[in-house]
Amino acid sequence: MATLTYFGKLSDITGKMTESIALPESVVNTDLLCEWLEGTYDAPGLLTDPTIRIALNDEILQTPALISDADDIAFLPPVGGG
Repeated sequence: MATLTYFGKLSDITGKMTESIALPESVVNTDLLCEWLEGTYDAPGLLTDPTIRIALNDEILQTPALISDADDIAFLPPVGGG
């Protein structure tokens, strides 16, 4: 099962900090995962927002990547500062 971790406001919206899920066969990359999760949580634009970063197995991605049930995937919202 893939381990998904949500940080900041994303955990508030999903109601979870972490979850383990079996990915549907049609979800083979990070873009499709984000779209699928948005439908699952009825939150259009939540994860496809360009300010959301994705880390795959502790490496922040610059482009969409292939994923599997063995992966750790984290969703990182922008961090405010000042």
